[in-house]
Amino acid sequence: MEASGLTGAKPGLAAQAVRQAVSDYVVLTKPRVQSLLIFTTVATMYIAGDPSLLTVLATCLGGYLSAGGAGAVNHWWDRDIDARMSRTADRPVPAGRISPRAALWFGIALCVLSFVELSLAVNVLCATLALAGFAFYVGVYTIWLKRSTPQNIVIGGAAGAVPPLVGWSAVTGTLDPTALYLFAIVFYWTPPHFWALSLLMKDQYAKVGIPMLPVVRGEAETRRQILLYTALLLTVTLLPVVGGLFGAIYAAAAITLGAVFAWLAAMLNRRADRRTALRLYLFSLLYLALLFGAMVADSRLG
Repeated sequence: MEASGLTGAKPGLAAQAVRQAVSDYVVLTKPRVQSLLIFTTVATMYIAGDPSLLTVLATCLGGYLSAGGAGAVNHWWDRDIDARMSRTADRPVPAGRISPRAALWFGIALCVLSFVELSLAVNVLCATLALAGFAFYVGVYTIWLKRSTPQNIVIGGAAGAVPPLVGWSAVTGTLDPTALYLFAIVFYWTPPHFWALSLLMKDQYAKVGIPMLPVVRGEAETRRQILLYTALLLTVTLLPVVGGLFGAIYAAAAITLGAVFAWLAAMLNRRADRRTALRLYLFSLLYLALLFGAMVADSRLG
């Protein structure tokens, strides 16, 4: 009876190990971060034209593989600092559930699969742009800027702004000023979004020597920079209206959402508390999703 019980337990333990491994490899791709990237990609595709469902799915798959590969390489590179921060210590690589080498090769494999899949199922320009986003996030942001300058988010934000370019090129096969406007919106959205989070994580960044703006320049200067970049963001979001690219639906959304964003940034500039920083951070996520949703509504109904 005891031997039978042990035999029966082995398949269960094996299945549990497989589930844990699959879960850990999914974590390497940073799925929560990817959700907003995928949304901006899909929204841009419907702004650009009338893509088939197959094209949308193929683009989303390739985009996920590329960004997921970049996330896996980021896990590999940052394993030393991740192990020292409570927020990240249980990630698969620093926790020892996935080896650094396996994470690195997994990320590279996803990048290669992304390029091949997008080239065959969508177009080469789309695949090349996704590859450029991978290279910029890994090489420029993760390896070069993140540990060397408080401007890491400002410059590195270009990587997170690539999905609209991928979405646009997937539908049109080209890039035009509208795609660049969408790129610019995400680019200028990134600093106030991420700096709000960095205010919440300041002590942990300081502990591991990452020169995020609150660590190097202080919280007061970070709050001022958030307000400044929010003003720049709102200006950029209105350029498509001035240029005639979008109409009344988008204009109303951009003004309303921008006013709330600016009010929260102004409140944060006056208050040095975590609750206000968290509110701005959470709203910034909703802001970008609703803004791109308004673009789709305007292009379809306006």
